[in-house]
Amino acid sequence: MRRRLVGLLVAVALAFVVIAGKLADIQGLSAAHYAALGVSQRLRSVTLPASRGTIFDRNGRELALSVQQPTIWANPHLVTDPRREAQALSTLLGLTIDDLETRLSRPAGFVYLARKVDPDLAAKVKALKLDGVFFLDEPKRFLPSGSVAAPLLGQVGIDNGGLSGLEQQYEKSLAGRPGRLLVEEDPRGGEIPGGLHRYQASQAGQDLVLTIDESLQYQAEQALAAEIQSSQAKGGMALVMDSKTGEILAMANLVASANGTDPPVAAPNASALTNVYEPGSVNKLITISAALQERVVKPADHLTVGNTITVAGTSFGEHVNHPIGQWSITDIVANSSNVGTIMIGGKLGKTRLDSYMRAFGFGKRTALNFPGESAGLLLDPDKWYSTSIATVPIGQGVAVTAAQMLSAYNAIANGGVYVAPKLVKSTVDSQGRQHPTPTSPSHRVVSAQTAKEMTVMLDEVVRIGTGTKAGISGYTVAGKT
Repeated sequence: MRRRLVGLLVAVALAFVVIAGKLADIQGLSAAHYAALGVSQRLRSVTLPASRGTIFDRNGRELALSVQQPTIWANPHLVTDPRREAQALSTLLGLTIDDLETRLSRPAGFVYLARKVDPDLAAKVKALKLDGVFFLDEPKRFLPSGSVAAPLLGQVGIDNGGLSGLEQQYEKSLAGRPGRLLVEEDPRGGEIPGGLHRYQASQAGQDLVLTIDESLQYQAEQALAAEIQSSQAKGGMALVMDSKTGEILAMANLVASANGTDPPVAAPNASALTNVYEPGSVNKLITISAALQERVVKPADHLTVGNTITVAGTSFGEHVNHPIGQWSITDIVANSSNVGTIMIGGKLGKTRLDSYMRAFGFGKRTALNFPGESAGLLLDPDKWYSTSIATVPIGQGVAVTAAQMLSAYNAIANGGVYVAPKLVKSTVDSQGRQHPTPTSPSHRVVSAQTAKEMTVMLDEVVRIGTGTKAGISGYTVAGKT
């Protein structure tokens, strides 16, 4: 018995030594580690999304803005009956019972059930009074004018980040800075009264003021939609620019509906900036302007123009047959003569023609730096084919964006000075201070006299030439088909 008591005493003493050693380790040597572990189990950090900046048109109309919408989330630690709650939520949230039950059973303190839902739906869920189901507000992007200018504005993802268009390009300005909420919770996920509660407010993003005029944008899209339907086209683009400043007042990008009978819809992207096409005869503006500037021809000059011309063994013809005759340079432009333009292009030469196309803005992206914007396709003269001296003057064998072509024509409208296109007038900071964007860069392409001569020819295109349908009673219209 004595030996047994001694043995028991030794065992108890050893146990106390082990316990004391463990306590010394926990409370002494490893105190910081265990304290940090305890804090990590009690503290929960919640990111508070920033309100995204609003995008306005030039007149202060809202084109894109963020509105707080309820998000439904759950703390599975507090859910008492995952299956029953999943059954109650399934129809309202449009999710399967099994999916919801899985979410409500996760070993986590936070899971999303539905994000940025309609307030009426959130109210119906709230009325169920389900254990562990909570709500928070998140900003959701809305377009007050519907699809007006939608391809240009771009899209915003579920996490409030810009995915395309101006939303992506100006992400840093629009996004703002998220806030943070730090709370101390008990093992069941409930907030500990008197525990740590630290709040850092989010900072709203800057607003953008565009050069776009919402009313003009709407009218441009309506007119373009009507033309797409009447022409049975696959899509179309229409742009309006202020000649002096380069500000884009409207940029319509539409595609035909899937069935071809419903009205056209917004294009998947800003095709006027991202898609290229072979310009065709509108490129004659550059050929003739360059020839006038280089004094290769004068407006009063006449050329013998027939129905065909052969270059490098290839025959090029007119779009409409006509008798061989003496045509002035104005006649060549007004009637969009391929033969006459090819003759003038030959006199100009490929090196000078190429340099003027680049001066007019071809072969490089515009100053807009729009996401996905194309530079177009323009070969160096040393890579031209033998027939290129015939095709390029009439707009074949080269590809441009609609914005590039608009900017080229605008140079003539602006007295021979190219001015880069512009889409953003200013930014507005959180204090409401407006910060104008820099003036668009510009450079002279042709003289004011050449621009005036070219404008007179373009007037004739609309007055008596191929563009009479663009005539407007009471106005002088310069244009090119």
